[in-house]
Order: sequence, then C-alpha cells, then structure tokens
Amino acid sequence: MAANPNFPKDLNIKPLNSSKFGSVQHGDDFDLQAQQDAIQTYGIAGRVWEAAYPTMLYIDPPESWSFDPPSLLNTPGSKEGLDSRPPYSVLELGSGTGIVASCLAAVLRDGDLLIATDLPEVCPLLEKNLSKRTDAKSRAVVRPLAWGTAQHVQEIQQEFDPLGLTHIICSDLVYFPELLAPLLRSLIHLTSHKSSGLSNEPTIIISYMIRSLPKETPFWSAFGLWFSFFPVVCNSGDWDRLGSGFEDRIFMFIAKRRTESQRWIVPDSDKDLLQGVGANGTPNPKSDSTFESLLFFSLEEDFFIGARGRRNGQELYRVRFPGSTTTLDIN
Repeated sequence: MAANPNFPKDLNIKPLNSSKFGSVQHGDDFDLQAQQDAIQTYGIAGRVWEAAYPTMLYIDPPESWSFDPPSLLNTPGSKEGLDSRPPYSVLELGSGTGIVASCLAAVLRDGDLLIATDLPEVCPLLEKNLSKRTDAKSRAVVRPLAWGTAQHVQEIQQEFDPLGLTHIICSDLVYFPELLAPLLRSLIHLTSHKSSGLSNEPTIIISYMIRSLPKETPFWSAFGLWFSFFPVVCNSGDWDRLGSGFEDRIFMFIAKRRTESQRWIVPDSDKDLLQGVGANGTPNPKSDSTFESLLFFSLEEDFFIGARGRRNGQELYRVRFPGSTTTLDIN
C-alpha cells in the first residue's frame, strides 16, 4: 500500500460508465471526462464507484418506489409530517468525487446540515463539485476526516457542537484490507456517546460492492459486533433486495450502534479491533455471523430478506418466498 491510499501501487483504473445506471440522475461533473481528469489528480478518490448508484436511489428514489426501511427523507404520514421533522445532521465518510454528497445536498432541506468528508488532499475536489450544487437548501460543508483519526472527528464535533448526528453515509468504502480497521474505528468514534454527547445512535446507511470476499469479510465480522445491521429492500414493481438488480453484487445496509457496546473498551490495535477484541466487554477474539447469513440467503434468487425484528432478545430477518405467503425467520 502506498503512503497515499488513493494512489496504490500500479494504479490503473478507468472512469465508471454510468450508462448502466440510467435511472439515477447525475451531472456533468461526474461524467467520463470529469472522472478521468479527477483520477489523474486524486487517484481512486476521483472515480465514481459502483455502489454510489444504489445509495443515490435510496436517498432520492423515483416517486413510484418504496423501501423497507423508508428512504432517508420519506417519513410515514403526510407531507406536513415530513416538513415538521427535526433537522437532520448528516455526515458522509469517504465522499470522494462528491456524487453522493451532491445528491444529499439536493434533497436535504433548509435547516439540515451536510458534512462531506475525505482525506485533506481530496477536499478541494469535494468543494469544487459541491459548490456547483446551486439548488441545495441545506448547509453543506467539506471537512477533512482521515479514517481512524480521532482528532479529525473531535475537530468536527467541536466546530458543530452539539453535532448530534442523525445519519452517517458510507458509500462503497469497504475495499482495501489496510483501511478496514480505520473505517470501523471512525464509525465507532462518530457513534460514541462519550465523545459526541449523542443520546441516540445515528442511522448508518452503508452500501457495499463485493470485490474480494476473503479480504472484505473481516470487516463485516467485526462491524456486526459493534453495530446491528440489515439489508434494505425495495419495491420498484416487486419487492427485492436493493442492489440485487445491478450487474455487480451490491448490498445496501442500514446499521445502528449496539447500545451495550458503548461500555466496551475499543482496542488500540487495528488487528485486535478486526479480531473482535474488546467486543462484548471481553479481551478474547470473536466475530459476528450476520453478514455470512445475509450473504448465504442472497445467493439464492428464489427468496429475499425482508423486514427485521426481534424475538426473545434475538435480532431476526424475515425471508419471504415470491409468489407465496411462506416465510422463514432467521437470526
């Protein structure tokens, strides 16, 4: 891994051709030429990555689509109920080109706060692209946040005190093994009651495209210890898992910090963090199997995972078979 994670050794990437995501609107700032120019200066941060598109669909869906859980701005009830909701405070990790942040800026309302973050050297790209979002009603700012760096989180919390995050967006961030522990550490920092003064855990919206399961699964095995998570399902004519309709294997998850984890000691070692040391309040290694269970059922196209719930203190996911009322609850 190079000193700059955006320029790994033998970097050879091409812009993403977004034509296969035709239902998602995006501007010229993210077309092939714009990406090519940005890649030259910002490396992998200058490319639009595949899982950004289902993220944008969830943030700003077609009117006829519905989701479980509901999309970011779609609260049950009347339009008046939506207008009267408390202000949102949304932070995106690893914003890169800003394509998702631009989508967020367009749909958030007056009084909301959007904080787009990335490495300090990527922030100029973010600022340039977000500054062109002239239709934005919310306050949108760009701030540096290197994953795993507590100081960056503290600086943001102090500047916007009280920060009171309501949502954290992670679009296609699970890839390099060296960055998995720092990413998890930042999510723990941002959702910590002790450091942020939060009384309620923010909702994490996290999209993920499978590229190398052996390299990426350790993140989910550790993530599930600290956060409960479940897949988003959508109805665009029929209910299915959001992301299943794309050519690539893409997942969209909603996550919440496990309340009991607020009392756990976070290990200083990245290796220990990924091995589950400190989780459940014990020093021994451990892992969570949520991702493996969800992946197993997603391999079958004859059913999908839907609503989540709890039974006897255990989190459950309901599997429904299309064309049938038969359901199966798994944990």
